[in-house]
Amino acid sequence: MTHAYAEEYLDDAMRNLGEAFDYAVNACKIDMEEFMQYFITGKYAEQFGNGNPKIISGMSGTELTINIILEAGKNIDFPESQTIYDYSAEYWCGWILAYYQWYTARSFKNIYDYISMAEVYKLYPILHEAPEDKFVDTVNAIISGKIGTTALQTQRKRIGLTQAQLAGKANVNLRTLQQYELGAKSINKASFQTVMALCQALGCQAEDILEYETGVE
Repeated sequence: MTHAYAEEYLDDAMRNLGEAFDYAVNACKIDMEEFMQYFITGKYAEQFGNGNPKIISGMSGTELTINIILEAGKNIDFPESQTIYDYSAEYWCGWILAYYQWYTARSFKNIYDYISMAEVYKLYPILHEAPEDKFVDTVNAIISGKIGTTALQTQRKRIGLTQAQLAGKANVNLRTLQQYELGAKSINKASFQTVMALCQALGCQAEDILEYETGVE
């Protein structure tokens, strides 16, 4: 499996995202869902997910939090930086989320489309002492159960297009589009031009309509 970035950066990434969530929630008193939304709508989630060393290793979790909040246009009085972080539930949520993103190479936005931070938090009591791969398997199962439909169908319904309308906008054969939505044909094997045309018509990224291996039978 191809991971999001070199494994040598993973420990720093997990620790810093854990610290970021701990500082945001427990020091800055920001709701965890709210902080996650700040994170994924700004520039830092993409850079973090791509393994930018300046983001995942070059700044502390506290510094990352401050930058994310400022980028979101929020003006708050930031508490002093923490030097020691307890292994809180919030820390674990950021820590394990960084691992899951690295392992699957999904974007943080794509992950959050399927599982909320509240759901991640609920997994803390049963999984915080388990191997990281157990979290991966659990979240993959959750996502697999939620998808039910293909990502392409989800994106089409998100903007209120019929299959015929999307086929027309993207200049894709309607029957082919229907097969992609049903999973009878794999969208992952579609031509680059087809994927890009669908993305342009839907106003989304390729990762939003491609299907991911969940490892769940």
